[in-house]
Amino acid sequence: MYGTVARLRCKPGGLDWVRAWLDVQSKRGMVGWVSTTLFASEADPTIVWVSVIFESKEAYVANANTPVQDQLYHQMLSGLEEPPDWHDGDVISHLTAQDVANR
Repeated sequence: MYGTVARLRCKPGGLDWVRAWLDVQSKRGMVGWVSTTLFASEADPTIVWVSVIFESKEAYVANANTPVQDQLYHQMLSGLEEPPDWHDGDVISHLTAQDVANR
């Protein structure tokens, strides 16, 4: 699996914008998409962290290079104070409660 973790600094009211944007993303049928998780920072209410996982680097890159993804990315920027700080890489561990229960 492959994915990204990003730090986003929201504009006032931007958290609702980012949540709505992620909802649109999750419903658009991205090939190879596994999961998305959004975290709120306890230290700073304007900061959120997002983690997105795809089945492979190829699926991640293919999605990133679509015109639709580019358009959605630019829409997301309107809810942010600055561009996201992205950190892409191989997923080396991804456990769910179901994974553990099935062992």
